[in-house]
Amino acid sequence: MFRKTAILAAVLTGAAIQLTTTSAFAQDAASFFSAPFNQPGAVVNAGGRPQQMAVPRETVAYSARFAPGTIVISTKERRLYYVLGNGQAVRYGVGVGRPGFTWGGTKAITRKAEWPSWTPPAQMLKRRPDLPRHMKGGPDNPLGARAMYLGSSLYRIHGSNEPWTIGQAVSSGCIRMTNEDVMDLYARVKVGTHVVVQN
Repeated sequence: MFRKTAILAAVLTGAAIQLTTTSAFAQDAASFFSAPFNQPGAVVNAGGRPQQMAVPRETVAYSARFAPGTIVISTKERRLYYVLGNGQAVRYGVGVGRPGFTWGGTKAITRKAEWPSWTPPAQMLKRRPDLPRHMKGGPDNPLGARAMYLGSSLYRIHGSNEPWTIGQAVSSGCIRMTNEDVMDLYARVKVGTHVVVQN
């Protein structure tokens, strides 16, 4: 009798483990596939590193009245629009400032740089004294493959070595893009391009 009970307990325990594993997998899959298309949601891979669903770059209908060549950033949507004219724009996914670091207004691109170096501003170093005082450009640099500097402000539109943050509100006010997307935008714009940031 004891042996039958032990065998039955082992079978039930195995079934419970299988059910728990299946349930956990189903929950992960459900959270991944239930995220709206084009609206990234954080997904953690087997290594524990966050990943993002892709935010595709695409040409979309755009009726807002801005001159062709204008960059319009919607902080609320977490999208950047490069206005083509004729009722169209190229739409990109972006990362924006976290709560307390968002901003709005009109700036102009005053400088462009490929694989830029990074010197954290004094305000950031005060919050994060662990940051390096200077970092050369390259794949590990937080500014990514390209940067477009916005006037005399501390803000930039730049690439990122953390692509899973695209579509999130995580920065100190800069606009982040994937390296692939920032290279595409960089090739389209010039110094003097107007940038409109809308909250």
